[in-house]
Amino acid sequence: MTDAVTACILIIGNEILSGRTQDVNVSHLAKTLGGWGIQVKHCRVIPDVEDIIIDTVNEVRPAYDYIFTTGGIGPTHDDITAECIAKAFGVELIEDPDIAARISSRPAPDDVMASRLRMARVPQGAALIDNPTGGPQGFAMDNVYVMAGIPMIMQAMLSSLDGQLRSGPVVHSHSVRAYTGESQIADALSALQDEFAAVDIGSYPFFRDERYGTILVIRGTDTAQLAEVAGRIMAAVEALGETPEDMGLTE
Repeated sequence: MTDAVTACILIIGNEILSGRTQDVNVSHLAKTLGGWGIQVKHCRVIPDVEDIIIDTVNEVRPAYDYIFTTGGIGPTHDDITAECIAKAFGVELIEDPDIAARISSRPAPDDVMASRLRMARVPQGAALIDNPTGGPQGFAMDNVYVMAGIPMIMQAMLSSLDGQLRSGPVVHSHSVRAYTGESQIADALSALQDEFAAVDIGSYPFFRDERYGTILVIRGTDTAQLAEVAGRIMAAVEALGETPEDMGLTE
């Protein structure tokens, strides 16, 4: 069986930690990468603080196949991600001529242009990540992929990596809906998890039509095994006197 390919997401920005900006990048990254056969195993939100960015990048990059960062590559003083990545890798920060040419193609007063050109700074040796929106590109150093924090731009940059990254088996989900409480089904789920160690079983309560229920989600790479576990879960629910609904393969 092909080994799993793993990823870590680093969301960089004081505005996320303060609650001023709501992150939507994690969801898009996880779903897109998952569809490519890259499993997101870890995620952190960290501030625009040099030591924290450097230390975090150097901590996680040996542990996962890919690191994806968003945020901190704009034109202002607190956009320090590029500088921090350069320091993490022990290389110089340089102005990339391709990014600079793209930025300079849009006329602006000297002071504005100087700020914009901050976005042309990349670590020496970095490869560029295309930006189909026409704005400045992102960049990659080894297994660290650095992208914009603005969701539309991040999504455009990510789309340009389609087919360029190593992939492993795709993780699928199979769901069962049951009008039963989590505590009623907990022992059966625990036993099934022990028996089927290659899958992940999760339970997610809901309230609908004045009734409490649970969505039971089985995740794994073998769809036949997912269906088998779903059948066993349905049998456990039926033993409680309820009628479960097999929702089949879901995202």
